[in-house]
Amino acid sequence: MQLPVLPPISPMLAKSVSAIPPDASYEPKWDGFRSICFRDGGEVELGSRNERPLTRYFPELITAIKAELPPRCVIDGEIIIATDEGLGFEALQQRIHPADSRVQMLAKKTPASYVAFDLLALGDDDYTERPFTERRAALVAALANSGPSVHVTPATTDLTTAQRWFEEFEGAGLDGVVAKPLTITYQPDKRVMFKIKHQRTADCVIAGYRVHKSSDEAIGSLLLGLYTDDGNLASVGVIGAFPMATRRKLFAELQPLVTSFDGHPWDWAAQSVVPRSARNEGSRWNSGKDLSFTPLRPEWVVEVRYDHMEGQRFRHTAQFNRWRRDRDPRSCTHAQLEQPVNFGLGDIIPGLIEQSER
Repeated sequence: MQLPVLPPISPMLAKSVSAIPPDASYEPKWDGFRSICFRDGGEVELGSRNERPLTRYFPELITAIKAELPPRCVIDGEIIIATDEGLGFEALQQRIHPADSRVQMLAKKTPASYVAFDLLALGDDDYTERPFTERRAALVAALANSGPSVHVTPATTDLTTAQRWFEEFEGAGLDGVVAKPLTITYQPDKRVMFKIKHQRTADCVIAGYRVHKSSDEAIGSLLLGLYTDDGNLASVGVIGAFPMATRRKLFAELQPLVTSFDGHPWDWAAQSVVPRSARNEGSRWNSGKDLSFTPLRPEWVVEVRYDHMEGQRFRHTAQFNRWRRDRDPRSCTHAQLEQPVNFGLGDIIPGLIEQSER
C-alpha cells in the first residue's frame, strides 16, 4: 500500500463520563467491531482495535468497500450486522472463525455493514492533524455516493438531539453516545473523546465461579443468573473485577456452596440447550482459554451494574456493586430489568436493514 497513513494503527479512544458534555459533535455509539479501513485501489485491509487484521472474516465488506469507498483512503468506523431486532453482536462474533467455508457461508447469510465516523487520509492527504470538524466534512463529502453497505454515521452538534439519541437509539441495540471535541486532531490510542453509556443495576444469583489464571485459590469470575418465568435459572453474564485480596477471600467464603452438577440448574450434560458462556469449551477469541466452571448452590445474591442487554444476557461484563444477602434468590428475575423503547436501525441510517436482507 502507498497511503499517507499505513497499517497497523490504533484507533482514537474515548473515556467514560456520566453526562453528555456541551460544545461537541455527537454521534450514536455503535456496538460492533471497531475497525480502521485502509484502501489503496484493489488492496483493502480492515484493522481491529488491537491492530490485528479482520480482513479475512468479512469478504463481503471487502467487495463493498472496493465499490463504495474512494480509491485511496483511510477511514475509522465500525463493522456491524443489522437485523430487524437491532444490532446483531452475537452474529458478528460468529464471523471470527478459523474455517474459511464457514466465513463465506455467514458472509451470505448475515452480511455486515460498515459505519464510518472519521477520516484519517484521502488520496495523498493526511487528515490526522486536521480538526475534527474538517475531517467530518471531508468524510461526508467523500462518502456522498456510498451505500448500500458503507454508511456515514449521523452526527449533530445539538445537545438536545444528542440527549434524544441517547434515550431512543438503545432500542435499536446502540451503546450510547460519543462526544467529540470540535477541534481535536486524530490521536491514535489516546482517550480524547467522551462516551456516555447507560448504567443500570440488577440483582443476580451467583451460580458458579472460575478460578483466577494466577491461582487455583482465587476467584477469576463469578457466573450470574436470573430466573425466567418458568422457574429456570438462565445464565446472563459474569463479574470479575476484584482486587486479589478479595478474590482469595471470596474463594474461601464460597467453598461451603460448592456442589456437583447433579441437580444444579446448569447441569448442561442433562440439557439439550447449552449457553455458550458456560460450556466446557474454548473461547472464540482465545482458543486456549478454558470456560469450564465450578458449580455453586444458587444461594447468594449480588447487585451488579450493567449498561444494556443483548438478548437475555448482559452485553458487556457486569460490575460488582454490593452483596444483597437480604434478597431471596428466587426473586431475582428478568422482570427487574429496564426495557428500552423499541427503535429501528432504519430510522437511524435509512437503508441499513435493506442491505442486510439483500
